[in-house]
Amino acid sequence: MKKKIYKAVNWNTPENDYVETFWEQNIRQFWIDTEYIPSRDIDSWNALKPEMKLAYLHALGGLTMLDTLQSHTGMPKIIDHIDSLQNRSVLSYMCMMESIHAKSYSTIFTTVASTREINETFNWVQENPHLQYKANKIDNYYQKMNNPEASRRDIAMSLAASVYLETYLFYSGFFLPLWLAGQGEMVASCDIIKKIIADESIHGVFVGLLFQELYNSFDEETKKGMRDELKTLLYDLYENECRYTDEVYGDIGLTGDVKEYIRYNANKALMNLGFEEEFEVKNVNPIVLNGLNVETTQHDFFSKKSTNYEKALEVVHLHDDDFGFDDDDDDDFDI
Repeated sequence: MKKKIYKAVNWNTPENDYVETFWEQNIRQFWIDTEYIPSRDIDSWNALKPEMKLAYLHALGGLTMLDTLQSHTGMPKIIDHIDSLQNRSVLSYMCMMESIHAKSYSTIFTTVASTREINETFNWVQENPHLQYKANKIDNYYQKMNNPEASRRDIAMSLAASVYLETYLFYSGFFLPLWLAGQGEMVASCDIIKKIIADESIHGVFVGLLFQELYNSFDEETKKGMRDELKTLLYDLYENECRYTDEVYGDIGLTGDVKEYIRYNANKALMNLGFEEEFEVKNVNPIVLNGLNVETTQHDFFSKKSTNYEKALEVVHLHDDDFGFDDDDDDDFDI
């Protein structure tokens, strides 16, 4: 048996000009679900119409399944086929955050929904053909990574599928929490959703860069074949997303706005891969875009971590003695 040589990751010498930036940004954005207080939304939840509640549960149920796929299958398989140890480290961190994302939806569920509603939601996830279809399409690319000798093309296509998942397919689920929060409803829970979106935004960019580096190493004929396959996959997934949207959002009258948002994010996924936009996007719902307004919640993708609904992690109790001052102290405040 050939003896394998094991290496240690060496962060003293950057392996490329972007990996440390992504590592540091991921660290700055670190969060866990228990820092947030979705219980503030209980009154808001109780005021929602039944069809809105059902759409919300289904949207978050679908997101839970996709994050589970990404954390348990997608990222681990990709990591095994990336040569750079520093890039692997960033991907490993992202993989851990995907697990936090998947758990975070349950934090919202257990706060506002009954056990029966939660169980019905997870049963719906397993039975919904459109949700299962898109998971299967992406996982088909991930499963090719089971082969230790997977081709470079297979690796590149798995990276592209990962970008499609995180920058494109998640957003039919993100739409409703953002739409509600933009109108002042379910705001605390949406703070968790915004943290997830902030993570997914840099995940898509980072994995997109890994794809572009590998893609640019192929000859023109191979590149064309990859572009054709990815375009076919894009439209296949889009048609499925439209059917999924009709089912989740049909009863609340938002299908048109959601489909426009899907097209908008499909273009973002293509840009992350270094390709031209494919869809004409005319007018994304401004309420959804304003849902990420950093002036209304202390949040943005590339600087702050905290939000208005973050739970205090250290509480200092005040006592009467804390407000006692010596008479001599008055001199310090003379004008």
